[in-house]
Amino acid sequence: MTAREAIAYIEHYGWSTTRLGLDRTRELLRRIGEPQKKLKFVHVAGSNGKGSTCAMLDAIMRAAGYRTGLYTSPYIQDFCERIQVDGENIPGDALAAVTETVRDAAEAMEDHPSQFELVTAAAMLYFAERRCDIVVLEVGMGGALDSTNAIDCPEAAVITNIGLEHTEYLGDTVEKIAATKSGIIKPGCRAVCYDGAPEVTAVVREVCAERNVPLRVADYAAVTPLSETLDGQRFSWHGETYDLALLGAHQLRNAATVLETVAALREGGWDIPERAVRAGLAGVKWPARMEVMRRTPLFLIDGGHNPQCAEALAGSLQRLLPEKKVVFLLGVLADKDYPRMMETLSPLAQEFVCLTPLSPRALPAEELSAHLREHGAAARACGTIEDGLRAAFAAAGTDGAVVAFGSLYLVGAIRGAYQKAPDAFI
Repeated sequence: MTAREAIAYIEHYGWSTTRLGLDRTRELLRRIGEPQKKLKFVHVAGSNGKGSTCAMLDAIMRAAGYRTGLYTSPYIQDFCERIQVDGENIPGDALAAVTETVRDAAEAMEDHPSQFELVTAAAMLYFAERRCDIVVLEVGMGGALDSTNAIDCPEAAVITNIGLEHTEYLGDTVEKIAATKSGIIKPGCRAVCYDGAPEVTAVVREVCAERNVPLRVADYAAVTPLSETLDGQRFSWHGETYDLALLGAHQLRNAATVLETVAALREGGWDIPERAVRAGLAGVKWPARMEVMRRTPLFLIDGGHNPQCAEALAGSLQRLLPEKKVVFLLGVLADKDYPRMMETLSPLAQEFVCLTPLSPRALPAEELSAHLREHGAAARACGTIEDGLRAAFAAAGTDGAVVAFGSLYLVGAIRGAYQKAPDAFI
């Protein structure tokens, strides 16, 4: 099996949302030797900020000298991004080898595992083979019934910002969604919660009390922003000053959650020197999250895809680019609340250049541009990513700014097209 064949095999199977549960994952893991039982985890669930939180924790634990595994989804450009050890993507030959083992086990099962279940099992096998000291494990969807929850008690269970999402599967209120995501909290672990909506935090507190799990809630009152430039930001937390390579006020809240998680891990016996915390935050990289691709003209890429993300992006742009209008290069999925997203971004827009994301759930670019024009915005549709890049940079001019936004399915492709020939679109 080659890496390409491995990816094709995995992607042949859909995401099983009609048969939610852990039975298939547990059976698959049993058949490949239960590699997850050889590992320790920080398990991270939430609606927004999961990936950034995972990236920060991974960077800190690596700086502390641990061999780390990082499991995230979706990927931006390369499937192998989803499974990393010590900051390096799984090599193609290693992906092929673990997938072949997983395939042989899966094909013997009466109820064949889904795509996400296959990837999760392959990741567990690879992390165990590489003898990772700790794995930062991002939940795919929900929590209680997500494949990643087939692990035993984690070192820490982390709940990031929660909003309404996947309501057909997770519940139609934030309280129900919080309860589902709190399913990763198991007796014997330590829990950390992003201090978001009070009703969400109340649910997490109740779950922790029921399971006798100590809970740390990120204290945002202890966070003071000090400065922010396109190079990163500086903040203080409980009187200590930190540099953070990620942009956006929301990342300071994620960083506070990370710092509370570090405190919880220290309580559990993990040796995490302060120098490692500082180095990890200052050096963390997380593609397509307020990522600066070019300075002149300015080109930012952000994979936000819901109203909360749009509000965070708008706040960042108002701070970083005061009184400057930007050209948005974007596409959205039809099942997202894109009218609210566009309402948030329109006051900051010089123009919208619309594309169709590479997804069966995509809203066609023509429909998005028509919606924007109906609401008074300047907008046009482009048929290809390359045409969209050329149109956006032409509209922005040398002194302007282009911001790609709206869907991780799209911004990864935009990022890849731009990196192939960064001067071809100017």
